[in-house]
Amino acid sequence: MRLAAAVEYNGRLFSGWQRQAHAPSVQAALEEALSRVADHPIEVTASGRTDAGVHAVAQVVHFDSEVERPLHGWRMGANTHLPDAVCVHWVGHVSAEFHARYDTLDRCYRYVILNRATRPAISNGQVTLVREPLDATAMHTAAQALIGEHDFSAFRAAGCQAKHARRELISIDVSRNGEYLVVEVVGNAFLHNMIRIIVGCLVDVGRGERDQAYPGELLRGRDRTAGSVTALPDGLYFVGPRYAADTGVPSWRASTPCLIGW
Repeated sequence: MRLAAAVEYNGRLFSGWQRQAHAPSVQAALEEALSRVADHPIEVTASGRTDAGVHAVAQVVHFDSEVERPLHGWRMGANTHLPDAVCVHWVGHVSAEFHARYDTLDRCYRYVILNRATRPAISNGQVTLVREPLDATAMHTAAQALIGEHDFSAFRAAGCQAKHARRELISIDVSRNGEYLVVEVVGNAFLHNMIRIIVGCLVDVGRGERDQAYPGELLRGRDRTAGSVTALPDGLYFVGPRYAADTGVPSWRASTPCLIGW
């Protein structure tokens, strides 16, 4: 029997999604909790990895078990054994062929920027502070050069292990609500630190340090060393993947317009 689950987490307390030998990970916490519910070892496969400090609204995983449990039993039982920073908010039956990673149509991330002079208190670790005034309209216009399928070599971390840098970005939107800016990016897949590098580039445009042609020039140059600094992980949220309707896995994008301050 194959099941899928949607997992929300605050990434500040973890070294990332993927299980590691000597550091806490979301995957390890989730597998331990599900294994206690099933009373046998459970391994999960996720729709994608997140780095240390990155949060998730609906990280989707699949796992197999022959143990009969009601769906609410899986959900509530897992949450009983999970730390406060991790929560399973949906569990459902899926076909034996469903794959949380390979069946993904696209993935959505949001990056939340607090744009004011003073540091955050309530949202500390959940947003990234930029003190200088940002021009959200200029950032949005500049970002449109990145839409489409391209070689994103200029937007990948030095240690990225992907076999190639070609990725397709479906949409990039930058919007403001008072002191908060949200950069929302939808794509088929992402390179290591790709979104944080894109945000660092757009922040330079928003500050007026670079013109609106800058992201497109970086893209064409394919040189990471010519780019901006990588934005902090604090403001980055994996909103979740999208699957075909017949998989039975819902999408949480429309129902999750609100992150911190939005």
